[in-house]
Amino acid sequence: MATSGTTTFNLDLNNLVEEAFERCGAELRSGYDLRTARRSLNLLLLEWANRGLNLWTLDQGQVSLVTGQALYPLPEDTVDLLDTVIRQYPGTNNQIDINITRIAEPTYVTIPNKLVQGRPIQLWVNRQSGVSYTTTATLDGGISASDTTISVTDASVLPSSGFIKVGNEVISYPNITGNDLVNCARGQNGTTAAAHLTGATITRQNLPCVYVWPTPNAPEAQYTLIYYRMRRLQGAGEGGTFEQDIPFRFLPCLVAGLAFYLSQKVPEGAQRMAMLKQEYEQQWQLAADEDRDKSPVRFVPRNMMYTR
Repeated sequence: MATSGTTTFNLDLNNLVEEAFERCGAELRSGYDLRTARRSLNLLLLEWANRGLNLWTLDQGQVSLVTGQALYPLPEDTVDLLDTVIRQYPGTNNQIDINITRIAEPTYVTIPNKLVQGRPIQLWVNRQSGVSYTTTATLDGGISASDTTISVTDASVLPSSGFIKVGNEVISYPNITGNDLVNCARGQNGTTAAAHLTGATITRQNLPCVYVWPTPNAPEAQYTLIYYRMRRLQGAGEGGTFEQDIPFRFLPCLVAGLAFYLSQKVPEGAQRMAMLKQEYEQQWQLAADEDRDKSPVRFVPRNMMYTR
């Protein structure tokens, strides 16, 4: 008996939604059915980010630290950072990774001098939404590509530190004095520093970011922040032929979860809701138990002696 010889089975959006509707005892009949299922699927994927670590969403990234700069942006789709180190002398034979301790916001707030310079040993992860807002503030005077003090018409509409976008450039600022953003870092988040005219619109950027302490005391490229992050899952997409941003192991869980979500919206699914929820939770547990690091763990006791 011959086998197919392929191991690439997957479900595109159309087939995924059809399977979920059938489990509810209904059929996919209209464009609205597909649209409401796509909306439910996107909400389901967001729920997965809250359920815990999804190993296939881990990305490694790095940020070159700049002398005297405390605030650095992260990619907009960052959910959280998992592990971080400071790499000193990257790319050389003397390269070394040094532990940096993650602290909470209350601890960072109580640091008396946040701009003191040295080798960074602590960082605070500010888990912002990544959403942008157009503000009523505009540039109060033109700026060159190298200006680090930026005057705005109304700084009260901005947080005390953070990011703004002017044109195509993202700018970080750690402090505000009056209506001046001071000690700005230009060309952040992969953008390029540029000149801007007075009256230019200012967009508030709620980017996920990190604050390091102390601020680097060495030339650029001597300290690099290396991090492993959990990113957001990609959305369901507008086309019915898209496959989902999950490994094949999670397909049964995804179908079961979507069926449960749809059972709350279609009349045929009301009587099956409890059963579909139970199946979803069972499939999630199976998938989550499999999606783990299987490396061995060794615990070494630490013996300490005290003498008088």
